Amino acid sequence: MRFFITLSYDGTRYHGWQIQPNGDSVQERLQDALSTLLRQPIEVVGAGRTDAGVHARMMVAHFDLDPPLPSLKGRESSPFKGELERVCELERALNKLLPPDIAVQDIRPVAPDMHARFSATSRTYHYFIHTRKDPFLQAYSWQVPYKLDFEQMNAAAKVLLEYKDFTSFSKTGTDTKTNLCDLRDAHWDELAPGQWRFTITANRFLRNMVRAIVGTLVEVGRGRIGIEDLRRIIEAKDRCSAGESVPGKALFLVDIQY
Repeated sequence: MRFFITLSYDGTRYHGWQIQPNGDSVQERLQDALSTLLRQPIEVVGAGRTDAGVHARMMVAHFDLDPPLPSLKGRESSPFKGELERVCELERALNKLLPPDIAVQDIRPVAPDMHARFSATSRTYHYFIHTRKDPFLQAYSWQVPYKLDFEQMNAAAKVLLEYKDFTSFSKTGTDTKTNLCDLRDAHWDELAPGQWRFTITANRFLRNMVRAIVGTLVEVGRGRIGIEDLRRIIEAKDRCSAGESVPGKALFLVDIQY
């Protein structure tokens, strides 16, 4: 039986979602907790890979388990009776065992061909910027100390929607088979004076893609490059031509659709 887990996490102290040989990861914490509670090795597959320091208001992962889901209270299990109760038990137990910066919102059985990563049809990220020093924004927003033209940055964001190949914004040396992405939305919103949020939605994202795009759009906002320069950057298919990656602390995975 396959189960989907919906969770959220503060990525500040993790080396990203994916298990790392020399660093703490969200995937490893979740996998270890499930294996402990279910008393068997559990492999968890996530909907994507968030980088070090990046957060998720919504992450989806799946794991497989021979039915039925065991009762954590020692009661006799049956394939049908009490399944919802056992799922709720597992959710409560996971949240007790996991650290405070990882929280499970939902666990549910799904069809065996559903895949947390490959069945997803879209993913949405938010990136937060503030332009005035604010001690209450520092942890989850990036302070940009210079004036930005967000009207131009929004015009540049629209240009992104005209393209499919985002090699110029991808981390080099990855095992990705294609750098083609179906970008469906990219825009900036002002949340409060001096506080801005970038929203970007696509069927998939490349490693480091959102942070590299934001860094390049900031270059547009500073007046250092124009719209036609952005087109040349995209068409160059060269990571060195784009802007620097912005800090991960202000990036959030916020939605995954299936």
